[in-house]
Amino acid sequence: MATDYYAMLGVRRDAGQDEIKKAYRRLARELHPDVNPDPETQEKFKEITQAYEVLQDPEKRQMYDLGGDPFAGAGAGAGAAGFGGFGGAAGFPFSEFVDAMFGTAAGSAARGPKGRARRGRNATIRVDLDLSECAFGATRELTVDTAVVCSTCSGEGTAPGTHPATCDVCSGRGEISEVRRSFLGQVMTTRPCPACQGFGTVLPNPCPECDGDGRVRTRRTMKVRIPAGVEDGTHIQLAGEGEVGPGGGPSGDLFLEVAQRPHPIFERQGDDLHCTLTIPMVAGALGATVSVESLDGPHDVDIRPGTQSGQVIPLYGLGVKHLNGSGRGDLIIHVTVETPTRLDPEQEKLLRELAKMRGEEAPPGRFQPGQQGFFSRLRDAFNGR
Repeated sequence: MATDYYAMLGVRRDAGQDEIKKAYRRLARELHPDVNPDPETQEKFKEITQAYEVLQDPEKRQMYDLGGDPFAGAGAGAGAAGFGGFGGAAGFPFSEFVDAMFGTAAGSAARGPKGRARRGRNATIRVDLDLSECAFGATRELTVDTAVVCSTCSGEGTAPGTHPATCDVCSGRGEISEVRRSFLGQVMTTRPCPACQGFGTVLPNPCPECDGDGRVRTRRTMKVRIPAGVEDGTHIQLAGEGEVGPGGGPSGDLFLEVAQRPHPIFERQGDDLHCTLTIPMVAGALGATVSVESLDGPHDVDIRPGTQSGQVIPLYGLGVKHLNGSGRGDLIIHVTVETPTRLDPEQEKLLRELAKMRGEEAPPGRFQPGQQGFFSRLRDAFNGR
């Protein structure tokens, strides 16, 4: 016996048909020409196919075990072209090969018809909010175009007084079976019924209002509560407020996408607010009390004597409310001290007297290392400095 078919498939000589079939399927998935076109691999596929043809047939297997020629009397070329020949297997599309390997076998239980009622799609709408609405929350009345259950058929999709009828093609199973011949032999596969689209029923008298869909388009108004602390890009999920599904199925969800409008004074960073306060040179030198705006209204801020440009004054708890917790962010005030550009003679005289009193008529100045810009730092990083 020149060829050991059992060793070729990797099974024992007393292996059952299920074990032989399982071993062949495992090897065929790896060696099929559509998966691995290598010539050496194609030759191996040809060999395991021939081995499987012999071992899966009781008569051929018995003759092979007795040392005889299992292909005797099968005609020219039969041994090298089992199941239609290797050439047929090589041209057999891999999708059909998979169907043949894993299609629904004859006698197995059908999956059954699918229901007409399906979950509706989710929907997303944009909500434009002012900064104060994002910070403290708001109630909005929204108008949305959506799908609702058809009031004429209550979602069934049939005209009043009628009901769905059993499909004559598939007898209500929602699928049809067909026998296909492949290099593995005859294999029964199933597919959705083309007459009823897999539902198992047809609508001989569809609802005139929804044309059998079980839902209609409409516009509805709803009030929604926007929680405090949302920001630009926040998505708020309203469960079950989306479109009703086909066949009167459950509704999807509605998502609100927050778009925060720019504020003329404040810039938001997280839950903190930032703004710039410009004060006169004298106020920076002598100090002052300045009224500044906040989301809560005017707020007095004490400017300490000697305040310089660039200093920050934090006002704690005057920022945006935390979305998932208590408390609020802060209001950060960035101070800019403004130097006067135009002086009348009297003002100039007073400043010169002040400079003389402070010994600053010819100030020496103080030099400090300059701050690099972002692009300068980036260039230096690439140059390895």
